[in-house]
Formats: sequence, structure tokens, C-alpha cells
Amino acid sequence: MITVLLTGFEPFDGAPENPSRRAVLAVAGAPAPPGCRIVADILPVSYAHAGAALAASVRRHRPDVLIATGLAGGRPDMSVERVAINVDDAGIADNDGARRTDAPVVEGGPAAYFSTLPIKAVLAAIRAEGIPAQVSQTAGTFLCNHVFYQARHLAATERPGMRAGFIHMPWLHELAPPGEASLPLASIVTALRAAIEATRDTTDDLAIAAGAVS
Repeated sequence: MITVLLTGFEPFDGAPENPSRRAVLAVAGAPAPPGCRIVADILPVSYAHAGAALAASVRRHRPDVLIATGLAGGRPDMSVERVAINVDDAGIADNDGARRTDAPVVEGGPAAYFSTLPIKAVLAAIRAEGIPAQVSQTAGTFLCNHVFYQARHLAATERPGMRAGFIHMPWLHELAPPGEASLPLASIVTALRAAIEATRDTTDDLAIAAGAVS
């Protein structure tokens, strides 16, 4: 039995809801795939508090797998992130009103961490469900990248063996601004369950091309 921790975010930037919050709670509230125990926590959209909230959740649940999630408004696919970088730099404020420019996520930390999820197997599993997906080469430099980096740093410094990574999702149909790409909640839930099952079943990742030309 493996414990899988899913995290989503509270609403931000004036939105009434965050798709990642709704999705991870839906996954955790349904029967888990065989061999898995799934728990979910919602993180604050806060540079000052997201890392501490994530660390508290990891220490409480002691997961074998951590899949953090967030909204990538404008992207049409489920985006399986490859790398987190040690930079906070965004043009919008967090929910505390704080803005960061060229600041490290973790002072003195490595420049970057790669996901330890089997990202190609996760990609293939999501696509096999008929849901659009891509491997993404950037998680941005706002709170999603911040939490992704914090997750991998926790694994590197406190919980060796914990596999950790990040998946971005589009807007939900009912929450999408006019003209924005979106998916139904059922598809996002299916994609996250596929990611969990692929991680459960995969030790050595698939060797398939999923990079970016430019």
C-alpha cells in the first residue's frame, strides 16, 4: 500500500474557485485505485506560508508519492511538469499581497530539481484515457513552481524515497473565462487517477519523445 498526497491551491487573483482544489478533493473523496491510499490538502497561495503548509502536510501524512497540482490558465492540456527552478518572479501578487522578483524559493538551494514522477509514463497514461496532455518544460515562476520546488526540496532533505512532482491543469468548463481552454472536472479527475496509477506501476520511466523543439 502506498500513500499518495495530492495538493491543490485555494482560489487566487479574485477567482471564486481554483480548479486544482476542486479536483484533488474529488479524487481523494472517491474510492482509491488498488494499492493506494489517497489524501489531499489545500495550500495557501502565499510565498510566506505555502512551503510551511506543504511541509506540515508531508510530515503528517508521510506520503510515498506527492503530486502537487495547480491551474495553468490558457493551457489546453494536462501539463506534466519536468523541472522546478529556484526562482520566485511573478507580475501578480499572492493572496497576501506580496510580490517577488528574482528571489530564491530556498536560499542556497540547488538551481533546479527534476520531477521524480515517471513523467513519460504519466503522460502516456493520461493520453490513453483520451485526455489531452503534454510534458511541460516550465512550471512558471509563481506559486506553482514555488510549491513544486519546495516539494522536491523536502524529498531531498527530509524524506528520501518520496517521489514528487507537479501537474498543471486547465480551467474547468464552468470556471473558464470566455475564450479560455478548459476541461470538464470528470476528465481532470480521470487524468489525476491515471497519473497515480502510472506512478504506482512504474519504476523505470518510458523512453518516449515528449520534449519541446523550441
